[in-house]
Amino acid sequence: MPDASPSPVRRREDLDPRPRSRDRSWPPIPEPLPLPVIDNHCHLDFADGDQELSVPDHVERAARVGVDGMITIGSDLEAARWTDRLMADPDRPASLRGGVAVHPNEAALHARGHDHDGEPMVALDEAIAEVAQLIRTDGMVTVGETGLDWFRTSRKDEQARTAQVEAFRAHIALAKEMGLPMQIHDREAHRDVLEVLDADGAPERTVLHCFSGDAEFARACVDRGFYLSFAGNVTFKNAEHLRSALAEVGIDRVMVETDAPFLTPMPYRGRPNSSYLVPLTMAQIAESAGVGLEEACRRVRRTTREVYGWPAA
Repeated sequence: MPDASPSPVRRREDLDPRPRSRDRSWPPIPEPLPLPVIDNHCHLDFADGDQELSVPDHVERAARVGVDGMITIGSDLEAARWTDRLMADPDRPASLRGGVAVHPNEAALHARGHDHDGEPMVALDEAIAEVAQLIRTDGMVTVGETGLDWFRTSRKDEQARTAQVEAFRAHIALAKEMGLPMQIHDREAHRDVLEVLDADGAPERTVLHCFSGDAEFARACVDRGFYLSFAGNVTFKNAEHLRSALAEVGIDRVMVETDAPFLTPMPYRGRPNSSYLVPLTMAQIAESAGVGLEEACRRVRRTTREVYGWPAA
């Protein structure tokens, strides 16, 4: 497969500054899934691993294990522009779709006017206006990831908190205007996320990306008609709350993702991640939801296609 795709714009270490001694070798390719599924959230604009994979490499490895679709998310302006170039490329793999937004932590920086290194950044309204243009490119299927993050950005920082809420509300409005699903980043902000969605009215298809809540929060989301997307951290030893959430709500409004190159599923936590490792996460989703793997794949794929308007194979 020829590689005409743009080169990644950053490395995983840019956001995950672990010691250089971490194992950067690629995990082995797992057994294929019994039925295909779609990775509904990854970041192909990031590079990782001792051997850098191209976009076609990721696509080919994923296809070998039954992951026949991927949505790559650009969550800052540089990544959003990269995603736009990939979607606009006439040679992009047919299995790829995209989504763009201003990540909540990026929203706080735009409001401040500079990044962590002091480099100037455009105003928040200008950044969101650019996203609103990029989302119109053919192949863009979701507004995301947007939401609230009180882990990396303190809720006590009034300017940052206001910027995140304003950006979240602007993305909600954009998703409604475009008739697109919205992917939510929610980190230690469950209550506030629901408050904003309840006040503004959630888009018809609202996805809690990399779901991080417990069974009670999962029930509150599903009762509102939202969808829950689970990543590799559902396999982590300390993630019993995620497994309990799946046991509470079952499989019907659930999807799978990698959030690659982050959140590599066990037993390869900390190593590079890619869509070809979805089978490890799907096995845990099926077990926790109390259904067989084949049935879990069938229903997760059906839900993903319905949410994102994915064409039939």
